[in-house]
Amino acid sequence: MSRESEKNESPQLAIAASPFCDAYIPRQAIGALAVLTLCGILVAGLWPFHSPKNQVQWLGNQNGIRIDRYGTVVSSGRFEPASSDGPSCSLEVWLKPRRTWDKGTFIAFYNPVNSRQFLLQQYYTKLILQRDGEYEYGQTHLYVDEVFRRKQALITVTSDGQDTAVYTNGNLVTRSSQFGVSLKDLAGKLIVANSPMQGNSWSGQLLGLAIYKSQLTSDQVAQHYQDWMRKGKPMVAESNPAVALYLFDERTGRTIHDQVRSGVDLYIPERYLVVHQALLEPPWVEFHRKGPHLDDILINIGGFVPLGFFVCTYFTSVRQVKHALLATIAFGAIVSLTIEVLQAYLPTRDSGLMDVVTNTLGTGVGVALYRVAALPLARALAPKHWASYFGVPQQGAAHKPS
Repeated sequence: MSRESEKNESPQLAIAASPFCDAYIPRQAIGALAVLTLCGILVAGLWPFHSPKNQVQWLGNQNGIRIDRYGTVVSSGRFEPASSDGPSCSLEVWLKPRRTWDKGTFIAFYNPVNSRQFLLQQYYTKLILQRDGEYEYGQTHLYVDEVFRRKQALITVTSDGQDTAVYTNGNLVTRSSQFGVSLKDLAGKLIVANSPMQGNSWSGQLLGLAIYKSQLTSDQVAQHYQDWMRKGKPMVAESNPAVALYLFDERTGRTIHDQVRSGVDLYIPERYLVVHQALLEPPWVEFHRKGPHLDDILINIGGFVPLGFFVCTYFTSVRQVKHALLATIAFGAIVSLTIEVLQAYLPTRDSGLMDVVTNTLGTGVGVALYRVAALPLARALAPKHWASYFGVPQQGAAHKPS
């Protein structure tokens, strides 16, 4: 074939090495499918492309704040225990979860120096106390059942540094000698309704919060519950001083004042944020934080299967790239890595290496699907197939004499 005839060739796909050589699919169509698939993945991975407005509002008819999906409150400074303080501490949180069957972190303390975290989380009806980072304790989780079946709860966690007791509405629900909580756990930056390093938002109403540097007795816990319910605040004795006390009685503005003199105020940011968002979180850290998450893994694999299929089709049939199968898998890995790096700057997203692995695996599945299904699909799209199916005689076919 001459060069001139090659130039005048129709832009239909007619490459003998491709399974689609008889399908006569336009090159532009295959390229468009690959581009559209890529755009869809980018939108799904990066939407909404910015930090949304912080969804925290004051309750109009009572003290407290309402927190929606993209809402958080952070402290203006850090809690620093004095050298003279002992390990004993107590924490009171008065809240109303938006839904019983929901999950998220409603209180977190975070020290960026050593990445220590102490978290209080709702996991459906369970309360979870969790610590991460450099701790001398062996146990990292404490599970308390049936806490969030109530419409509202005053959760009290009190400890002498070794033995920890958890109360709900003034009643003891569990005690642990393996999960000690000290005043050092309640140090650093205080974060409300989110985790410090990855988005784990909580929705509901927060009505009161108090931190003490001593262990509360069962009688004190019961009395504080009555005070919170009747007066909206606990009666703090001089023998049991509060480190911080937030009544959420401002009802306007962006500052929540600490009732303790020279304390640390809370503020409501204009935009939703994650205080210290992680970049490419390792898989083992993600597993420790979230536990088994098979649904996310399957979604990440399935989402990249179309990309592997259509990009492999494009590389093989249009561009005739050498080692097209490996090139497609590498392309999928690069796309996934790019998305995960950008997600580290989006508080509505989590940046993790596990997603890169599963997305690359999904691309490989798409490539394998192309190898298996390309030839049968090309035959089904070929004009000869449809002409035979509808009984249309092909051009140039010999006619048998009657």
